Amino acid sequence: MKWQGRRKSSNIDDRRGKSGSAGQGIGGFSPMLLGPIVKLLFSKVGLFIVGGFLVVSLIMGKNPLSLITQLLSGGSLPTESSAPYKPTAKDQELADFSATILANTEDVWNKLISNYREPELVLFTGSVSSACGSASSATGPFYCPGDEKLYIDLSFFDEMERRLNAPGDFAQAYVIAHEVGHHIQKITGVSDKMNRLRGQLSEKEYNKYSVKVELQADFLAGVWAHHSQQMTQMMETGDLEEAMNAANAIGDDRLQKQSSGRVVPDSFTHGTSAQRMRWFKKGFDTGDLSQGDTFSATSL
Repeated sequence: MKWQGRRKSSNIDDRRGKSGSAGQGIGGFSPMLLGPIVKLLFSKVGLFIVGGFLVVSLIMGKNPLSLITQLLSGGSLPTESSAPYKPTAKDQELADFSATILANTEDVWNKLISNYREPELVLFTGSVSSACGSASSATGPFYCPGDEKLYIDLSFFDEMERRLNAPGDFAQAYVIAHEVGHHIQKITGVSDKMNRLRGQLSEKEYNKYSVKVELQADFLAGVWAHHSQQMTQMMETGDLEEAMNAANAIGDDRLQKQSSGRVVPDSFTHGTSAQRMRWFKKGFDTGDLSQGDTFSATSL
């Protein structure tokens, strides 16, 4: 990508070097209560969209449930404490890159959506607090509708390359654009509708809607790429393939096959590799927001 020297967004909250430290203990946690607590958490804070949760559980070599347990139980609530932080040259380049991509999404979506509300991007290391609760780097990049912010530990990009074999700056841009896609869903009411469905459907039925949410965010990332290329010509040969490869790498079926050797379609929450690639490519090819209704689609 030809991104250097372009405008960087001012909507950056750089919390790198400020990590969660132990606060007052909250007592023990029983795994028997995991399901009810997760449901309670979501009902209180709204839809907490974790863009890469299954991805990172594979990267970290952990069961997703153990990550949730770690997130919710830890014996203490994290509080932020400042520590001297000196980013490496690579870390700072990734921060500059992320701010540039966010600025580009602002330019595109301000053009496509009237009265667009620009989200804030929070850069963190280790752990972070959000309106959706506290999270560690193991959670992966996520968007919190409660405060309309994107959260990224930049080390995730290194893990994408090393563990998922999904390298490239445009693959990284796809991750950011996907989370911005969830922000589009928030300001257009999709997230609120999803939140109202929670508790009304079985887990199996709700998972089907979750897949449609994620595939629509992939479509919106493709729409961004389409219009970004028209406006800036940042993309170079091979960039589209990088994004497609990343979408393929984080399909539910591929991740489940790699982590457990078996595929359980009823547990899909983000869509298969083929579906994720298809909807991103559809957004990129058309650039037409009206074609991204994954909820009415007869075939995903």
